[in-house]
Amino acid sequence: MKVQGKVWKFGDDIDTDLILPAQYLNITDGAELAKLCFSDLRPEFALDVSPGDIVVAGKNFGCGSSREHAPLAIKMAGVKVIVAKSFARIFYRNAFNIGLPLIESEEAVENLSDGDTAIVDIAAGDIKKVGGNDIFHAKPIPEFMREFITAGGLVGYIRNKKLKKG
Repeated sequence: MKVQGKVWKFGDDIDTDLILPAQYLNITDGAELAKLCFSDLRPEFALDVSPGDIVVAGKNFGCGSSREHAPLAIKMAGVKVIVAKSFARIFYRNAFNIGLPLIESEEAVENLSDGDTAIVDIAAGDIKKVGGNDIFHAKPIPEFMREFITAGGLVGYIRNKKLKKG
Protein backbone atom coordinates (compact mmCIF):
# COMPACT_ATOMS: atom_id res chain seq x y z
CA MET A 1 0.00 0.00 0.00
CA LYS A 2 2.33 2.72 -1.25
CA VAL A 3 1.25 5.97 -2.85
CA GLN A 4 3.49 8.38 -4.75
CA GLY A 5 2.24 11.76 -5.84
CA LYS A 6 2.43 15.51 -5.80
CA VAL A 7 1.87 17.25 -2.46
CA TRP A 8 -0.97 19.73 -2.13
CA LYS A 9 -0.26 21.62 1.10
CA PHE A 10 -2.95 23.21 3.25
CA GLY A 11 -2.89 24.89 6.65
CA ASP A 12 -4.72 24.34 9.93
CA ASP A 13 -8.47 24.12 10.46
CA ILE A 14 -9.48 23.39 6.88
CA ASP A 15 -13.19 22.87 7.38
CA THR A 16 -15.64 20.93 5.26
CA ASP A 17 -16.98 24.16 3.70
CA LEU A 18 -13.50 24.90 2.37
CA ILE A 19 -13.19 21.35 1.06
CA LEU A 20 -16.62 21.45 -0.61
CA PRO A 21 -18.80 24.55 -0.28
CA ALA A 22 -22.29 23.93 1.14
CA GLN A 23 -24.10 25.07 -2.00
CA TYR A 24 -22.92 21.87 -3.73
CA LEU A 25 -24.37 19.40 -1.23
CA ASN A 26 -27.24 18.55 -3.57
CA ILE A 27 -24.77 16.99 -6.03
CA THR A 28 -24.35 13.22 -5.75
CA ASP A 29 -22.22 12.51 -8.83
CA GLY A 30 -18.62 11.86 -7.72
CA ALA A 31 -17.08 13.32 -10.89
CA GLU A 32 -18.98 16.57 -10.37
CA LEU A 33 -17.95 16.72 -6.70
CA ALA A 34 -14.31 16.26 -7.76
CA LYS A 35 -14.55 19.32 -10.03
CA LEU A 36 -15.69 21.44 -7.05
CA CYS A 37 -13.18 20.21 -4.48
CA PHE A 38 -11.42 23.15 -2.74
CA SER A 39 -13.05 25.47 -5.31
CA ASP A 40 -13.18 28.50 -3.00
CA LEU A 41 -9.80 27.89 -1.35
CA ARG A 42 -7.68 26.75 -4.32
CA PRO A 43 -9.60 27.00 -7.58
CA GLU A 44 -6.71 25.40 -9.50
CA PHE A 45 -6.89 22.21 -7.45
CA ALA A 46 -9.61 20.45 -9.45
CA LEU A 47 -7.93 21.37 -12.73
CA ASP A 48 -4.41 20.34 -11.76
CA VAL A 49 -4.78 17.44 -9.30
CA SER A 50 -3.66 14.09 -10.68
CA PRO A 51 -4.61 10.57 -9.66
CA GLY A 52 -2.34 9.53 -6.80
CA ASP A 53 -1.70 13.03 -5.46
CA ILE A 54 -1.41 13.61 -1.72
CA VAL A 55 -3.07 16.26 0.45
CA VAL A 56 -0.89 17.42 3.35
CA ALA A 57 -2.41 19.67 6.00
CA GLY A 58 -2.04 21.07 9.47
CA LYS A 59 -4.15 20.34 12.51
CA ASN A 60 -7.90 19.72 12.65
CA PHE A 61 -8.33 18.92 8.95
CA GLY A 62 -11.98 18.33 8.05
CA CYS A 63 -13.50 20.23 10.96
CA GLY A 64 -16.98 21.68 10.65
CA SER A 65 -20.01 19.73 9.58
CA SER A 66 -20.41 15.98 9.37
CA ARG A 67 -21.07 15.94 5.64
CA GLU A 68 -19.72 12.90 3.79
CA HIS A 69 -19.44 14.93 0.59
CA ALA A 70 -16.12 16.47 1.71
CA PRO A 71 -13.96 13.32 1.84
CA LEU A 72 -15.81 11.92 -1.17
CA ALA A 73 -14.93 15.00 -3.25
CA ILE A 74 -11.25 14.60 -2.30
CA LYS A 75 -11.24 10.88 -3.13
CA MET A 76 -13.06 11.39 -6.42
CA ALA A 77 -10.53 14.09 -7.38
CA GLY A 78 -7.91 11.32 -7.34
CA VAL A 79 -6.21 11.98 -4.01
CA LYS A 80 -5.01 8.66 -2.59
CA VAL A 81 -4.07 9.69 0.96
CA ILE A 82 -4.25 12.69 3.28
CA VAL A 83 -1.42 13.37 5.72
CA ALA A 84 -2.15 15.87 8.48
CA LYS A 85 -1.14 16.82 11.99
CA SER A 86 -4.64 15.85 13.13
CA PHE A 87 -8.14 15.27 11.78
CA ALA A 88 -11.59 16.19 12.95
CA ARG A 89 -13.13 13.03 14.39
CA ILE A 90 -16.19 12.82 12.12
CA PHE A 91 -14.15 13.56 8.99
CA TYR A 92 -11.74 10.80 10.02
CA ARG A 93 -14.51 8.24 10.26
CA ASN A 94 -16.24 9.42 7.06
CA ALA A 95 -12.98 9.13 5.12
CA PHE A 96 -12.33 5.56 6.21
CA ASN A 97 -15.98 4.68 5.55
CA ILE A 98 -15.38 5.48 1.86
CA GLY A 99 -11.89 3.95 1.72
CA LEU A 100 -9.81 7.16 1.84
CA PRO A 101 -6.75 6.63 4.05
CA LEU A 102 -5.67 9.29 6.54
CA ILE A 103 -2.24 9.43 8.19
CA GLU A 104 -1.26 11.64 11.12
CA SER A 105 2.35 12.86 11.10
CA GLU A 106 3.41 16.22 12.47
CA GLU A 107 6.98 15.80 11.20
CA ALA A 108 5.86 15.04 7.64
CA VAL A 109 3.62 18.11 7.61
CA GLU A 110 6.48 20.28 8.89
CA ASN A 111 8.90 18.99 6.24
CA LEU A 112 6.81 18.68 3.08
CA SER A 113 6.02 21.66 0.86
CA ASP A 114 3.42 22.38 -1.77
CA GLY A 115 4.53 20.83 -5.06
CA ASP A 116 6.93 18.27 -3.54
CA THR A 117 6.62 14.67 -4.58
CA ALA A 118 6.23 12.24 -1.71
CA ILE A 119 5.85 8.51 -1.16
CA VAL A 120 3.50 7.34 1.57
CA ASP A 121 3.71 3.76 2.78
CA ILE A 122 0.26 3.43 4.30
CA ALA A 123 0.88 0.04 5.93
CA ALA A 124 4.17 1.07 7.58
CA GLY A 125 3.21 4.67 8.33
CA ASP A 126 6.31 6.04 6.59
CA ILE A 127 6.39 9.20 4.46
CA LYS A 128 9.39 10.14 2.31
CA LYS A 129 10.02 13.25 0.26
CA VAL A 130 11.28 12.18 -3.18
CA GLY A 131 14.81 13.46 -3.64
CA GLY A 132 15.55 13.48 0.07
CA ASN A 133 16.79 10.93 2.54
CA ASP A 134 14.53 11.71 5.49
CA ILE A 135 11.70 9.36 6.37
CA PHE A 136 8.90 10.82 8.45
CA HIS A 137 6.95 8.51 10.68
CA ALA A 138 3.31 8.20 11.56
CA LYS A 139 1.32 5.70 13.50
CA PRO A 140 0.45 2.95 10.99
CA ILE A 141 -3.19 2.40 10.19
CA PRO A 142 -4.49 -0.69 12.04
CA GLU A 143 -4.91 -3.82 9.91
CA PHE A 144 -8.72 -3.91 10.09
CA MET A 145 -8.87 -0.28 8.88
CA ARG A 146 -6.47 -1.07 6.04
CA GLU A 147 -9.01 -3.73 5.08
CA PHE A 148 -11.60 -0.92 4.81
CA ILE A 149 -9.28 0.86 2.37
CA THR A 150 -8.61 -2.26 0.30
CA ALA A 151 -12.34 -3.01 0.14
CA GLY A 152 -13.14 0.55 -0.98
CA GLY A 153 -14.77 1.48 2.31
CA LEU A 154 -17.05 0.16 5.01
CA VAL A 155 -19.74 -1.17 2.65
CA GLY A 156 -17.18 -3.18 0.67
CA TYR A 157 -15.59 -4.42 3.89
CA ILE A 158 -18.93 -5.70 5.22
CA ARG A 159 -19.79 -7.23 1.86
CA ASN A 160 -16.44 -9.09 1.83
CA LYS A 161 -16.99 -10.35 5.39
CA LYS A 162 -20.43 -11.68 4.46
CA LEU A 163 -19.03 -13.45 1.37
CA LYS A 164 -16.31 -15.11 3.47
CA LYS A 165 -18.90 -16.42 5.93
CA GLY A 166 -20.71 -17.97 3.04
